[in-house]
Amino acid sequence: MSSTRAVLSTFELYQKNRVTFVQTVAELATRPQNIEVLQSAGVMSLLRPLLLDNVPSIQQSAALALGRLANYSDDLAEAVVNNEILPQLVYSLSEQNRFYKKAAAFVLRAVAKHSPPLAQAVVDSGALDSLVSCLEEFDPGVKEAAAWALGYIAGHNAELAGTVVDAGAVGLLVLCVQEPDLSLKRIAASALSDIAKHTPELAQSVVDAGAVAYLAPLILSQDSKLKRQVCACLGQIAKHSVDLAEVVVEAEIFPKILTCLKDVDMLVRKHAATAIREVAKHTPELAQLIVSNGGVGALVDFVVEMTGNARLPGIMALGYIAAFSETLAQAVITSKGIAPLYASLTEEPEDHIKSASAWSLGQIGRHSPDHAKAVADAGVLPKLVLTLVDEASSEDLKTKCRRALKFVVEKLTDLKALDKVLQEATLPEQIVKHVLQQLAKVLPNDAAGRHDFVTSGGFAIVQQLDAASGSKLKEYVDVINSSYPEDIVRYYSPNFSKELLEKLAAAA
Repeated sequence: MSSTRAVLSTFELYQKNRVTFVQTVAELATRPQNIEVLQSAGVMSLLRPLLLDNVPSIQQSAALALGRLANYSDDLAEAVVNNEILPQLVYSLSEQNRFYKKAAAFVLRAVAKHSPPLAQAVVDSGALDSLVSCLEEFDPGVKEAAAWALGYIAGHNAELAGTVVDAGAVGLLVLCVQEPDLSLKRIAASALSDIAKHTPELAQSVVDAGAVAYLAPLILSQDSKLKRQVCACLGQIAKHSVDLAEVVVEAEIFPKILTCLKDVDMLVRKHAATAIREVAKHTPELAQLIVSNGGVGALVDFVVEMTGNARLPGIMALGYIAAFSETLAQAVITSKGIAPLYASLTEEPEDHIKSASAWSLGQIGRHSPDHAKAVADAGVLPKLVLTLVDEASSEDLKTKCRRALKFVVEKLTDLKALDKVLQEATLPEQIVKHVLQQLAKVLPNDAAGRHDFVTSGGFAIVQQLDAASGSKLKEYVDVINSSYPEDIVRYYSPNFSKELLEKLAAAA
């Protein structure tokens, strides 16, 4: 009897030590400073056999430890792949209890998240079928872990997302969105977003599974994290084509989504603005729908209240809406949209945000003299000139400023505004040409304006321009000069004082 007890106590001690070891490793793996030491001690090869241990708690702790290690860096995730651990995990996913399934799905997610090749390694291990099967489990925690892993695989590129779709995940993810568990809803919506973002075909597969009808009502959820994912997913669907954008709109997201622009959660605001932008960019009809639902005022407030990158979707949405027609651009002007766009151009340090602001201002001013005057009256044109000639500005920003100036100036008929632009000391020649073209149209028909143009010094600047004979610039200068008496033109010419002095010398 005593010998039996001695034998059993040896096994019990062995089991106890395995439990202690694997739990300690799992705990140590939560702290980054321990990772390199664990790796150099050969922890991977020690944990691998414990995945097949006959004690379930040891299996779970081993999987958890591996997941934490793989989560830390792509090198460790690669080590998991190279140690042929994935096939064991996949096998166990279909065999073991729910606790182990969660831990195994966590490892697969931790490996897949780092790069497309590592995600492909997870796919090649046969994990997709097992993960999709987990979406049908009763336990919401297992479903969530599987959905999360599938989302990370799909997020990398269209090819990997296609394998997730082909494995039959989309319909089950849509069912997960309908579950009462909030965390599961969030992860399922995020996974659908990761699938839809790549191509119109993948987005269509999400739509065909009926996702939009279940996602749209969740815009009014009280849970901010869920609203983030829902708005992001709807935006990823809408961005690809008019048809997909119309599917999103037909789910009656307007005006509900506009309330998200005022949400306490900044990411909800940003994702909502992005979804609105993705709808607005397609057609005048979709842009008009946003305007009719009060979207422009809400977007203007959004741009006023936000800063940095979060501002960007609102800035671009206003530009897309204004681009389509005079009426839609006027809606932006009426909603006081120019001032916050000008503020973004002036205040934001990032060039890509300035570029978007300049582009949107150009879209507002390009339609008619009234639109151009509204932009000019806000003081936008001098700032566009300064940004254009600033050596620190990126090429894209310079291009956007140049085009915006061209769009606005080509429509501008307000003499004071044209005069003010002309007197900018650093005005590039190509913009000078557009300004003179407009002055040549306006001055012949405006007697009071001709007087003011002289007294302001604008006429003198025109005379000082080096306009080569036969050039467009020379042509515009000649038209402007023809609006004035010859004596005035001669008086303001650069050589007039020299000619007077020569006459004086000759008379002496």
